Parts: sequence; structure tokens; C-alpha cells
Amino acid sequence: MTEREAIEHIWNYHQMGHHLERAGIIWALGSHDLRVADRVAELWHAGMAPLVVMSGGLGNFTEGVFLKPEANLFAERAMELGVPEEVILIENLSTNTGENVSLTRKVLDQSDVKVLTAIAVQKPYMERRTYATIRAQWPELDVQVTSPQLDFEHYCNEEIPRDEVIAIMVGDLQRIIEYPKMGYMIEQNVPEEVHEAMRLLIGIGYDKHLLEGTSC
Repeated sequence: MTEREAIEHIWNYHQMGHHLERAGIIWALGSHDLRVADRVAELWHAGMAPLVVMSGGLGNFTEGVFLKPEANLFAERAMELGVPEEVILIENLSTNTGENVSLTRKVLDQSDVKVLTAIAVQKPYMERRTYATIRAQWPELDVQVTSPQLDFEHYCNEEIPRDEVIAIMVGDLQRIIEYPKMGYMIEQNVPEEVHEAMRLLIGIGYDKHLLEGTSC
């Protein structure tokens, strides 16, 4: 397996390939990539949900970088793209995916919004991790997951460079394997070629986002 093949295996594995159906909310889980908000706006204009929830405070990649919480910046971007302010709810205290779930539920409860279905929007390489976390921590919610519609080469840019994306993808894959043991996510099948791809990329040096104290 070549490095390029390993990258493609992991990139493709992280994406769920859900065929989207109309839902109660479009829910952006915060990150350092404002293109997630672009995808939210695209879905809202397509009539995929009547309500938008932007979730995210300042996390690992935005603390000290963003001047405002992720959710606020996402909301501003969506409004620039024509999403009305009155259809947007903001949860801007969460610092990780688990808190995205628990604190979004709290905001919806406080707003007296009952939700049975959701379209969760994340970065392409965080679709599966997002899905697994929501299914474990909000099992009664019928959730679909999507992301900006970009392939690996077009996703990477100056702000989110190639080597950083690969290292994060590897770290997120390791979490998909390890976190179900801690109850953070549902368990999912990881094909052997994806394990092999992870080992190859770690061996090359894409190991900066691995969990401490674990082996692959």
C-alpha cells in the first residue's frame, strides 16, 4: 500500500455517504473550518430543515486562534450566505464533540424545541466520529451526517494544510477504535485495510494527534 492509497482509504472510511432526507434541524458541530457553515447554508436553502443549530465554543484548534466562539463565527458566515438570524440557535460553550451533543440538547430544551431527526454537519474526515458520538450519547435521535462536498486534494488549503489533515485523520481514526471502550462512541467495524493504512501513516510520522498511552 502506498502513502496515497493509505490516505484515500482513511479519508473514504471517515465519510458516511448518507443520502440526506429532510430533518428537524441542521446541526453544525464546531471546528476550525468555516466551510462547515457554508454547507449548512447550502442545506438550509435547499429546504432540508426549518431550524439551524450552531454548536461550538473554543476547542483544541481554535483556542487562541478564533476571536469568537466557533458557533458565533459559523452563525455569522451562514447569515452572510442568506440564512435568517431568527432560524439559528447558538450553543457556544462546548469544547469537544461530546459537549457539542450534551450542550446542544440543553439549548434545545431551553428553547422548548423537540427534535427527533437531525442533519449533523462536520468536516469530511469527522463524519464517522460525529455519527458514532451522537449515536452513543443521543441514541433516540435519528441522525444523518454530511460535510463540505470536497475530495481530499480540494479540501486541503493554506489554513488547513495537507500534513495537518492527514495527522488529524489518523488521530480521529484511532479515537473511533478506542473511544467505544470508554463509552464515548458506538463501536463500528474498521476494515483491515483501514487498520493497515493507519499503521503505515503512523510509521511515516503522521502521529502528532494520537491519544497518549495507546498503541496501534
